[in-house]
Amino acid sequence: MKSTKPNFIGEAKNYIQRLENCFTEEIISKVELLANDLRNAWINGHSVYICGNGGSAGNALHIANDLHYGIGACGPGPKLTGLRVEALPANTSVITCLANDTGFENIFSHQLKVKANNTDILIVLSGSGNSKNIINALKVASDIGIKSYAVLAFNGGFCLDLADVAIHFDIHDMQIAEDTQLIIGHLCMQWLNSNKPLDIKTI
Repeated sequence: MKSTKPNFIGEAKNYIQRLENCFTEEIISKVELLANDLRNAWINGHSVYICGNGGSAGNALHIANDLHYGIGACGPGPKLTGLRVEALPANTSVITCLANDTGFENIFSHQLKVKANNTDILIVLSGSGNSKNIINALKVASDIGIKSYAVLAFNGGFCLDLADVAIHFDIHDMQIAEDTQLIIGHLCMQWLNSNKPLDIKTI
C-alpha cells in the first residue's frame, strides 16, 4: 500500500500567511499607540506590568526582558537603562501564595493593588479574553486609573470591552495568537531601541 507524505511545506506556508494577514492597518495603528505609551513611560520613569497564563505567561516574561534590557542596551548608540517593567507571572512564590490564599483568579489583580500607580501601564496577553485572573487585572487597573492594553484573539471575550485599548486579532488559533503577542513585543522593542529618548541615564 502506497503511503502519502504529509505536506509540511504547504501547511507551513499557510500558517505563515495566516499570521501575516493578522497585522492589519488598524492593528498596527494600535500597536503604535502602545509603543508611544511605552516610550512616555520610559521617559517619565513609570512602571509597566504584563500578565498572561500558560504560553502567554512565558511571553509576558520574554517581553518584560526585552523592555528591561533590550530597548536600552542593544543596538547602536549609548547604553541606557530600560523600562521599569515587571511580568506579574514571574514570581512563583507570590503566584502560589496568592492562588492558595486568595484564589487563582486574584494572582494578578492583587499584585496590581499593592504595586501599581495610576501613571502606570498594564498589558494583558490572552487568547480567549475570558480568563478570570486577566479580567480581574483589567478591572483593578480601571479602578486604579492605569491605562490598559489587551492583546487578544478568538472573539476577544470579556476583555475586549474591559481594556482601554484592545489589540484584537480575529484568529481562532492559539499558536498564532501567541505569536502575535511576541511580534507586538518585538515591534515595540525595535522601535524603542531606534527612538531612544535623549534624557534617559546611561548604564
